[in-house]
Amino acid sequence: MSDTDRLAALEQRVAELEKKFRGPAPGPDAFWALEGLLERAGEPGAVLFTGHATLPDGRTARWQEAAGVGDLVDGDWSQHVAALAALAHPARIRLLQQVLRGAATAGELQRIDGMGTSGQVYHHLRQLVAAGWLHTAGGGRYEVPVARVIPLLSILMGARR
Repeated sequence: MSDTDRLAALEQRVAELEKKFRGPAPGPDAFWALEGLLERAGEPGAVLFTGHATLPDGRTARWQEAAGVGDLVDGDWSQHVAALAALAHPARIRLLQQVLRGAATAGELQRIDGMGTSGQVYHHLRQLVAAGWLHTAGGGRYEVPVARVIPLLSILMGARR
């Protein structure tokens, strides 16, 4: 293979990696979801989150939810404190991540480095179940409810900003 061919192949691989990690280049369809929301929402606006995820256990999460800005800004935010507080602990975030990756039982979750005692793990699992981020699936297994997968991932995306 000539140097020119190797360079062309390398440039192609870099372009594919950049597209994978940055998404498509901005263009006329870059804001297709936003454009659709703008067509449907009046003033003062709306917020939309949507997503699709196939989980390691084979379940598929497909979700879309929209809310008016006025309803969100004027609503009672205090009713969401428990759900948000449950996410505000490093051990709980790690537990949720591991459950989404396929760990399902308390025994599997207890083996995570630095997770603490079995009592601590069960305490965090109870908090996540009480807040609705996890539920028991029988046989000592835990899973993130399908209806919570995309909202959870959307919160994490928002926190990256």
